[in-house]
Formats: sequence, C-alpha cells, structure tokens
Amino acid sequence: MILRVGLDRPALEVADVIRQHGEAFRAKYGGVLSATQKQALRDLARCRTAALGGHVERCLDCGHERIAYNSCRNRHCPKCQALCRARWLEREANLLLPVEYFHVVFTLPAELSDLALANPQRLYGALFAAASATLREVAANPKHLGAQIGVLAVLHTWGQNLHHHPHLHCVCTGGGLSCNACGVVDESPRWRSCRPGFFLPVRVLSRLFRGKYLALLQRMFADGELVFPGPLVALAGAHIFAAWLTPLYAKDWVVYAKRPFGGPQQVLKYLARYTHRVAISNSRLLDMEDGIVTFRYKDYRAEHHHKTMYLSAEEFLRRFVQHVLPKGFTKMRHYGLLANRDREARLDGCRRLLLVVNAAQALIDPNASAPSSAVKPAAVPCCPKCGGQRWVCLELPEGGAASMAADSS
Repeated sequence: MILRVGLDRPALEVADVIRQHGEAFRAKYGGVLSATQKQALRDLARCRTAALGGHVERCLDCGHERIAYNSCRNRHCPKCQALCRARWLEREANLLLPVEYFHVVFTLPAELSDLALANPQRLYGALFAAASATLREVAANPKHLGAQIGVLAVLHTWGQNLHHHPHLHCVCTGGGLSCNACGVVDESPRWRSCRPGFFLPVRVLSRLFRGKYLALLQRMFADGELVFPGPLVALAGAHIFAAWLTPLYAKDWVVYAKRPFGGPQQVLKYLARYTHRVAISNSRLLDMEDGIVTFRYKDYRAEHHHKTMYLSAEEFLRRFVQHVLPKGFTKMRHYGLLANRDREARLDGCRRLLLVVNAAQALIDPNASAPSSAVKPAAVPCCPKCGGQRWVCLELPEGGAASMAADSS
C-alpha cells in the first residue's frame, strides 16, 4: 500500500504504476501499442532515476549543492512539464494584445472516438483544421464581426476519468483587423472589437464546425487515408461508412464558449493550467494497493463534485496510453493574427491600432482603463539556502549517478 505523505513530492506517481505493473500491461497490450506509446512508458518509468544519469545543482555564491536525477523530458510525463511551461509562457507573453480574450471549446462526438484512436494523426489534425476554419470564417462574416481574429488552439484528448474525450480549447482575441468575408485583411485595416462579454454565436459555430469536420472525414476516406483495424473493419466499405456518418449530420455537436477572460494576465493564468497538461497529474493519485489504483476526479455532471475512482493498474495504464500523441504531432497551434508567418509585423500593427481605440475610449469614459499587457517574467532558479541566482547544473562524472540518493525535487 502506498499512502500520500509529505508536502514536496507525491507519494504515488504514474511512474510507480508503470514500474510495478508495466511489464504485465505490455504483455497484455503490447501487440496494439504504438512505438511512441511504448517509448512513453519507458521514459516515464526511468524519469529521475539512475537509469538517466544525474547532475549536481550548485550555487556559485554559497557553494550549496543538491544532487538530482535527470528528467526524461517526455511531453507526456507529469514531472517534466514545469520548465517547458515556464519557457513557453515567457515566449507566449510577447504575443498577447491588450484586449479581452474568449475561450471556446470544440468537442468531437463520442461516436468518432474509436476511429480517432485508430487514426489519431488524421482525426486530431482535422479537429484543428475544422475548428480554426470555423472560428475564422464566422468572425470574418460582416454579420458577426467582420474581422480576422487571433486563435491559439490546444488539444486535450482526455476527460477527468481518463476516458478518451478529444476536444480543442481555443483562446481567441476579442476582436481583430477588419477584413472581407473571405478573411482577407483590408489594405488600411481598422480594429474591430467584439461586443463586451460576447464573442460569436455558439449555434452558428457548432453547425459550421460539424459540416467542416464531416467533409474532411469524407475526403480522408475517399483518399484512402483512414485505417479500420479490429472492430472498425466493418466501416471500410464506402456505402457503410457513408451510412454510419449520416446520423452525425443531424446531431448537435458540442461547442461552447466559457466566460470571457479579462486582459492578458488572466489569459496567461489559463494557459499555465492547460497548455502543458498531461492526462493525469501525480497530485490526483491517492493510493495503489493490490493492483488497484485510486485517484481523484471531478464529475462535471454532478456539479463539479470531486469523487474517487478505482481502476486496476492495467486498466489505468490502458487509459493513460490512449492520450500519448503521435510522434511529432503539434498539440498547440496558432491561427489568424497569431499565425507564425509575419506574426510580429501583424501584431505590431494591431497594437498601434489599439492605442488609437483605447485613447478614443478614454475620451468617452475617462474612468475606463485599457487592459494591462504587463506579465510577470518566468521565475529565476534560486539557491534554496542563500537565495542567490547564480545556480548552475553540472553533470556527474561517469558512474556517479549509481551512488546518488534519489531527489525528485
């Protein structure tokens, strides 16, 4: 039995489950695991152990040293996201505009779950393509906004109980550069803001998203890009596949807009929670005894109450590896104003226009203040003993890692 003790480190980690039950899991499911999933299991089991070597963290001011094992740096590891998140957020802060931001979520229907698991690269990619095109098309429509907006999309494939639940979190600027109905920005654009507290009509987004996604799915089928393993083999016929898709055209697809963010500070706080999240954090694990893993989850159907789930270790790992993304798949993407091409010039133009808009608003309402774009820089590593910032890492000599005391801090 493993109990949660201490404040600095969870007593139970996903890596513990893999180390104790990974061999039995691979013996049962190894034939259907992808190379990336197998690699993730190996990396997480070795993370911060002597198998990956070690390093010494030394303060150049007071000489204090701390010995630690190296991290696996796998993007699915619950222990290896903090540094990546901090660096990413520092870069992302430079892209923020002093405007209101909105949060829209696009969810794939449960009927497509098995097909998505069999074709993750294709169906997750189609989710990005359909959702981003929907947002840009509706925003460009002069009946709604008539502007090119900025979109940051982040893929999540899990629910709180670790079931497969692919959905896309989209953070959108509350306005954009004036454009025509095709999304082409005007030669002398103006900044067009959304109505306060309202972004785009959700029903319109849902129907357009449904049509675009199913059209992409049909195109992939026609081009022979989809595979139908195991129970899905019955869908491989053209007529059967078309009949299977037909009910999805009549179904309401889940697209919802959450309450709008305030300024950039609130956006960064959100991003810090969502961008580098993995299927389950170690802090949610409660116990592992007699091959049963216990963890906390939030039941959204029961007014977000926290509940406890009990799964066999093999079932826990089966659900966990479902959320290992294909090698090289990009889970965070930028569109519109935030698209990589000519992004800096585009955002500089937006900031100049927003200065004019905010100045005009101040003349109308002297008490109104523009959203602040100030963000806090990433924390600088400090010595835990003297607080000095001259904190360096030195690799241990060969063979030094074997005799180290474990330190996962």
